[in-house]
Amino acid sequence: MKYWRGYLTAAIFALVSWGLLKLAEKFTTLVDMVFPYVTRTIQSFLAAWSGGVDILVWQIAVVLMVVFLLATLVLMIIFRWNLIQWLGWVLAGASFLYFLHTGLYGLNYHAGPLADDVRLNVTEYTLDELTNATIYYRNLANDFAVQMPRDAAGDVVFEDFDTLAAKAGEGFDVLTYEHSFSVFAGDLRPVKKLGWANLFTSMGITGVTMPITGEAAVNPLIPDVALPFTMCHEMAHRMCIAIERDANFAGFLACQANSNLQFQYSAYFMAYRYCYDALASVNTVEAANAAARVSAGANEFLRHDLTGYADFFNEKRNDQATRLADTANDTYIKVNGDDSGVESYGQVADLLVSWHIQEVVLPAQKTEAEESFDPYDENQVDLSGIAGALD
Repeated sequence: MKYWRGYLTAAIFALVSWGLLKLAEKFTTLVDMVFPYVTRTIQSFLAAWSGGVDILVWQIAVVLMVVFLLATLVLMIIFRWNLIQWLGWVLAGASFLYFLHTGLYGLNYHAGPLADDVRLNVTEYTLDELTNATIYYRNLANDFAVQMPRDAAGDVVFEDFDTLAAKAGEGFDVLTYEHSFSVFAGDLRPVKKLGWANLFTSMGITGVTMPITGEAAVNPLIPDVALPFTMCHEMAHRMCIAIERDANFAGFLACQANSNLQFQYSAYFMAYRYCYDALASVNTVEAANAAARVSAGANEFLRHDLTGYADFFNEKRNDQATRLADTANDTYIKVNGDDSGVESYGQVADLLVSWHIQEVVLPAQKTEAEESFDPYDENQVDLSGIAGALD
């Protein structure tokens, strides 16, 4: 029996984690009312604790765990311990870590959508509405691309990582206190640099947030134009916005609300990329023609940055490492309750189109209607009663 205690312990932690996720899936309203606020406080506490050092605490812990496992493996061979028993306790440790992650963060996957928290009405949209939104983001990206400082090769040059990280919280402050979006009232400590950056770059990973230590980290090697957006994306995760499309949308909102032009360019650059990809993925001749027209409208600076962004990942990524990372991430997302998996990243286009309709199109239509109304125009107002009274 003693050989199976590790497996039994692993099974208990796994079952408890599974049970918590199933309860959260069933009682989503209760989870949304309580869990994000509790875990946001916990994440702030953990971020304050782990923020005492510049390096990532979780990466130190990973190294120590690997060393511990190797040491116990060597001891097992020397003293001829039972391999089955050793594997059981390894599984127990892994199961406990997942249970800890579920209790500290994982149930946020079953909280309400970010759209509800920011009062965004998300509806189905037409191809024309998707096209118009893509044009809107492209035009703003065009405008900011012209204003960005560039080097001799024409590449955009942003401020250094630490300076940008220190400014990333401003947009969330604006959203919280000027727009009354309490969902963003989380920890605003700067993100850290992601260690082992070359390894993560080979897997196409731009950032990692570790809830067990409250650390949000961004790959410092990614193109400058994506850094502000990615910083805000990872900060949103630390605020317990778990779903990837919601974290992307939070990243957009925080960047466009920031007074810094680098953050604003990053917001509209990434929004344009996501919406253009959504438009190009529509399998109709009409959509293909629309995508071609939209792409042709990008100015030389924006095209240069788009090409540089794509070239960076095409050159740096390792296909096998990327597939492995995507499979692991897809499994993690689905296990925690989001059936769309890694596709959820691109689903931010739905939120971006709805935001464009609600915040740009509808207000413009309302203003136009108000400006065109003339109370003395008999074609708009029935003036017969006034005329009769004057008689």
